[in-house]
Amino acid sequence: MAAGRGGDWQGVMVALLWLAVLTPAGAASAAALPVVINTWAFRTAAETAWRVLESGGSELDAVERGCGQCEIDQCDGSVGYGGSPDESGETTLDAMIMDGNTMEVGAVADLRRVKNAIGVARKVIEYTKHTLLVGESASLFAVRMGFPYEDLTTQKSLSLYSEWLNQSCQPNYWKNVVPDSSKSCGPYKRREEVTYKEEQTSSQRSFHNHDTIGMVVIGVSGTVASGTSTNGAIHKLPGRVGDSPIAGAGSYADSTAGGAAATGDGDIMMRFLPSYQAVEYMRMGTDPAVACQKVISRIQKYAPTFFGAIICANTTGSYGAACNKIPGFTQFHFMVSSPLLSRPTEQVVDCI
Repeated sequence: MAAGRGGDWQGVMVALLWLAVLTPAGAASAAALPVVINTWAFRTAAETAWRVLESGGSELDAVERGCGQCEIDQCDGSVGYGGSPDESGETTLDAMIMDGNTMEVGAVADLRRVKNAIGVARKVIEYTKHTLLVGESASLFAVRMGFPYEDLTTQKSLSLYSEWLNQSCQPNYWKNVVPDSSKSCGPYKRREEVTYKEEQTSSQRSFHNHDTIGMVVIGVSGTVASGTSTNGAIHKLPGRVGDSPIAGAGSYADSTAGGAAATGDGDIMMRFLPSYQAVEYMRMGTDPAVACQKVISRIQKYAPTFFGAIICANTTGSYGAACNKIPGFTQFHFMVSSPLLSRPTEQVVDCI
């Protein structure tokens, strides 16, 4: 890419740009490095991560700053402070970051009163020998690392909580309890007889209220990093942790193969380790788009109505995405930044 190669290099770039334009999202993409890919149309996150790479920052820097931008922006109310209050009305945060060179992971879950969850997750890598810190202890660690205590509650989150209470706490995540959790608020007690019926696997989230920023960054040398950040499922039981901070579920990075990140109903998706599975498919030579589709298909066999999507990219810079088609969710929007694109670009894939 050295300057001064003149017309030949310009001709190559023009051809590559045309290839990028003509390649449908989710199909085999033109390959170029570096590449940044993230879930949903979170444009400022993509732009922030790309600027970090352009200014000489590392892949981990790009992931941290990109996901951190979504925490600041409160992307769609599903990332960062002031969104998704739990049953007690409190907002808590989950995040993870993974280094595909060393396979180190830093993660936090049920983080309280600290806004920069992805930043705290990175400190877990840098200053501990652990992988995942949770709850109040994660918050105490964050303060030790210099992060301030801040109120994660906003007028919006209080309003969401109040509306939920006024609707008899509907929807919620309880089952096999009394009083009937589908009709009233708790406190609940377990029923003596447990009813085993087919689980309702369609997400209780609004499809317009996206969840989780998941990001994969692959540098010019093929080095991979990934990360996630979310405030979790709205009205969840306090203490609930979904897929986002779990390595192999929320995201996964391996510089010998590629990276992936998932979004959607974490309680279901985490059972299948979709990000790890997608990377393993790519390791075997599967195109990233096909790897994503195969992961979605595996989950469909057990949970045909689950809400979810996944992004994948390999170490050559090829990328893809896939999602599960259900009523109200037939396409998945994601962001891509690469030398083949003049700016971070929103792309769309039809669900399967």
